[in-house]
Amino acid sequence: MKNQIGKWLSILVPLLLGVGIIVYQYNSFTEAQINEIKSYFKNADYFYIYLSLVIALFGFWSRAYRWKFSLQHLGYEAKFHNNFMAVCIAYLMNLTVPRSGEISRALVLKKYEKIPFDKAFGTIVAERVVDLLIFFLFVFIGFVVQFNVLKSYVLEKIPYEKLILLLILGILGIIVFTLIWIYSNWEIVNKLKEKFSGLIEGMTSILKMENKWAFLFHSFFIWFTYLLMFYVTIFALKETSDIGMGAVVIAFIFGSLTIGFTNSGFGFYPLVIAEIFVLYHVDKPAGIAFGWLVWTSQTILMIALGGLSFLFLPILNRNK
Repeated sequence: MKNQIGKWLSILVPLLLGVGIIVYQYNSFTEAQINEIKSYFKNADYFYIYLSLVIALFGFWSRAYRWKFSLQHLGYEAKFHNNFMAVCIAYLMNLTVPRSGEISRALVLKKYEKIPFDKAFGTIVAERVVDLLIFFLFVFIGFVVQFNVLKSYVLEKIPYEKLILLLILGILGIIVFTLIWIYSNWEIVNKLKEKFSGLIEGMTSILKMENKWAFLFHSFFIWFTYLLMFYVTIFALKETSDIGMGAVVIAFIFGSLTIGFTNSGFGFYPLVIAEIFVLYHVDKPAGIAFGWLVWTSQTILMIALGGLSFLFLPILNRNK
């Protein structure tokens, strides 16, 4: 019963928060601003939206192709079309419960390729470790390149004295966490240590992989497609077409965070993108419109590919 309640809360709470954000955004705009946002949708150059979807398909393909290397390392061979459709279903499932797509990917291969769930899921964990490290690389580069812009924004929002206090509290928090991690025998800490050791094991397995360089190439290529499909979309609106690459990277980073921590960014994504673009002198209505253009087009693609994968999986594997 508790598991069911937790499951539903994990779905409903982010959705309700997303709806609340949308209502808040709508009420914060004047009628003229709302009409302005509508005009952006009407006058957008949708060629660049379609181009971003094509680029996204390359990312889907690369993620499915990369998966075969880690499966081969464990001695399993899976048909590419099953890998691809499992990835598409994973993206679709992540629109409901964050990170539930990883479980669905492993379940698809268990059903159609007879690969044990724990083995398939272990390869996905290893992929996520690499993806997380590459994302941190984006964060590091973005924050270094755009340090002055972000510093001005933070100091404008948070007084210098409070910033120092937050820094001190952060350092104390790290010290307390480290001491608890090393010396505590709490059950929750032990479970976290087990998960962390699993991540380390997954990472080291990649280093022992026969095709590790191909695996790493596809890992970087996947994130390249993520950034590129975001970048080309800025040309869909005249108001965003002349922002620099630094602005694109920072908006991409914060947009990715909203997708990772909510129901794929529902409600939150356009607001965060608009707030970042304001730093680069893009009017908020234009930023909101841009955010919704990106989010809606990518979501439609995920729903379409995920739905088709659910349909074709049993058809293409009817002899299994």
